[in-house]
Amino acid sequence: MRHVIALDVGGTGMKAALVGADTALSGGTDPGPPKLLHEARRPTGRERGPEAVVESILAFAEDLLAYGEEHLGESAVAAGVAVPGIVDAENGIAAYAANLGWRDVPMRRLLSERLHGVPVALGHDVRTGGLAEGRVGAGRGADRFLFVPLGTGIAGAIGIDGRVEPGAHGFAGEIGHIVVRPGGVACPCGQRGCLERLASASAVTLAWAEASGDPDADAADCAKAVESGDPRALAVWRNAVEALADGLVTALTLLDPRMLIIGGGLAEAGETLFVPLRAAVEERVTFQKLPEIVPAALGDTAGCLGAGLLAWDLVAETARAAGSGGPSADPDHDTAPGTDAAPHTAPSLSPSPGSDSAPDSSEVTA
Repeated sequence: MRHVIALDVGGTGMKAALVGADTALSGGTDPGPPKLLHEARRPTGRERGPEAVVESILAFAEDLLAYGEEHLGESAVAAGVAVPGIVDAENGIAAYAANLGWRDVPMRRLLSERLHGVPVALGHDVRTGGLAEGRVGAGRGADRFLFVPLGTGIAGAIGIDGRVEPGAHGFAGEIGHIVVRPGGVACPCGQRGCLERLASASAVTLAWAEASGDPDADAADCAKAVESGDPRALAVWRNAVEALADGLVTALTLLDPRMLIIGGGLAEAGETLFVPLRAAVEERVTFQKLPEIVPAALGDTAGCLGAGLLAWDLVAETARAAGSGGPSADPDHDTAPGTDAAPHTAPSLSPSPGSDSAPDSSEVTA
């Protein structure tokens, strides 16, 4: 069965799938909704260092390739991988990830080499998740949307006509670093009063732990306390919602989205978040058109589904290029879609005998 490899790399875990398509690709035909033919998870293992993390990613992808060949009867036609941090998707470089410790990893080339020449698409984790939410999730059918996951930090994906805008330098959508409280709490980015320091799940966790006097309390506990009417929780929640509304109104003023899709851990509070957030945004708009504000639909599968969509897009792009006499997806062709535009030096990788180059007990299959 025709399929692609999808891999979503997180700070603590990796989610992967072999993804089919409901409609066959022929010529320039776009793929239909993705079908998950096989799912698996493994720990990222960042405590072992960046070189070991890269090797874990490569080994996981290699095992997925082998699984497809054995159980689906053929090799994957492409692979898509979503990674955190700063990503040069055009050139296939995982430029920097503070939580994984790597710099300038030529991820696309390394993966294509490990996968015996299978073409690879590389994407930013939040933008890739936004791609999935826009095409097959909460934003399906919306021509303009902004996807904002509220997790450890806050980022955004700007959806335009079925694609996600990366920006001129790959930094589009960094809504978490809009300053909403000038002179406020310091942010690691160097500014003060950034949105993610006030309205992310981790920011609410810190604020509620301090307000409640319980160092183990988290954002979910705060939401429960809000529902029970705890005045301390109500104050923490109100501060976060008002900061989030300020940031979202700035974004919708600039982008004019038809829909705001809110995801991440904080969105799991449901209407405890969405009722006051919708009201706060509505209070702040003047001439702007009020977008629909909805919860994300795909949960923690969005990144993996998006990686699959990136891979199918690469297949379609390659088919169109072949039909027009353009470059093929040969990974040695330096202008081919889905491959490096120029050679890069690979990091020194030293796989140990204990590396996860074979399926382990942490892997879950569907």
